[in-house]
Amino acid sequence: MPSKVFSKLLGLFLLLLVFQAVVMALIFHHFVEHAADGELRVIGREALWSGLIALCVALPLATFVAGRISARLNRVVTFARRLAGGELSARLAAGGGSDEFSSMETALNRTAERLDADFAELDSSRHELAAILDSMQEGVVAITRDGQVRWTNAVMQRIAGAQIHAGRPLVHSVRDPEFLACVRGALERNELCFGRASSIAPGRVFEVSATPLASGGALAVLHDVTGIENAQKSRREFVANVSHELRTPLTSVQGYVETLMEDPAPNRETAREFLGIILKNATRMNRLTEDLLALASVESPDYKLRLQPMKAGALVKDAIQTLGGVVRDSGVKLENAGAPDDLVMADADALNQVFGNLIENSLKYAKNGKRIRVGAKTLDSEVQFTIQDFGPGIASEHLERIFERFYRVDKARSRESGGTGLGLAIVKHIVQAHGGRVWGESELGNGASFHFTLPLAAPRSEAAPAANAAQSVAPQNAG
Repeated sequence: MPSKVFSKLLGLFLLLLVFQAVVMALIFHHFVEHAADGELRVIGREALWSGLIALCVALPLATFVAGRISARLNRVVTFARRLAGGELSARLAAGGGSDEFSSMETALNRTAERLDADFAELDSSRHELAAILDSMQEGVVAITRDGQVRWTNAVMQRIAGAQIHAGRPLVHSVRDPEFLACVRGALERNELCFGRASSIAPGRVFEVSATPLASGGALAVLHDVTGIENAQKSRREFVANVSHELRTPLTSVQGYVETLMEDPAPNRETAREFLGIILKNATRMNRLTEDLLALASVESPDYKLRLQPMKAGALVKDAIQTLGGVVRDSGVKLENAGAPDDLVMADADALNQVFGNLIENSLKYAKNGKRIRVGAKTLDSEVQFTIQDFGPGIASEHLERIFERFYRVDKARSRESGGTGLGLAIVKHIVQAHGGRVWGESELGNGASFHFTLPLAAPRSEAAPAANAAQSVAPQNAG
């Protein structure tokens, strides 16, 4: 474009100069031919040559002026192209003049500055909005009017995986029919739609809301309600299990009481037998109530432990002394498998309940092996406690679920022995509240072992220097 402007300006100057020279040549030629005096002819010829000389001088001058104008226009065009290419920091060099070109250059520079500031503000707002959307717990995806993915936040990308990205059709990225129907309703009917998606991510449930946008697209938001669904399912199962556990003994109690009431003179032995059964079922309901209260306590956010340093060996010894009598009455021997004197952070009352529930659980299956072993060993930063029986063992498919509430490996045996199915669940929550882990190991025919860990009161690297210092001081005190 600048070369065209330069050519036009130069051509215009040349045309004007040639026109002027031709007109002057014609005038002076006519004047010289009709002049009678020789002096006039000389003057005419001199005037003609003067015009030609002026033409020769004006031609370079016109070329120079046209070149200057073309160069300034060339800078303006280059500047405009840089702006169009997104280089908003481009500026025209200040000419310092007061002509129209200088005013135009100043105005263009101010326009570029405003554009740069506006785009910087827009870019900052866009990044801020993206950060806000990425920090949300919900997945967000924007869809164009033709069903293409326009934008997604980080949560949506984690939910749907790498297959969802801008420019890809939504139906190729998310295959859940309810989600797609919800988005389609917002796009086609231009109304807010709600739905429920359960096949976007395995094992997760989402509430979906799709909102139409003014641009013709739609914005879909996915809210993860998996935790709520699981909590509601657990609550329903919990209520059903408690109702079932209470219904069985209550039905038994009601039946035996009605039988006694219907017989005006019941046999003494029969009455005594019936009352024994009633007492057994009442005791079972009382244990269930106590375990429910204990489980509610350890699951509560307000559950607090009174942690203090205690020797692992002392915890094992106290557990054996406390429960030894109950175990002996069942014909099973409770053995101490040994434990270190390392200090662990523990709540004595809570640990008594842990040992009690685990030993009582092992006692149900240890009658064949006639013994239960309780011991502990030190690991890197924790102490591992073990309660081992030598009964029939537990099948591997049950090991991952035995710490669930009301889960029983052998329902008939548990009910016969009066178990509530809550003991191991209580153990799990107490151990986790201590910062430890709990798990079970078993091999059919070779008994089962239950392990739990408690953190050391101090790392072994810190405890060793203290022990060495105590040993070095003891001989000096003895001397």
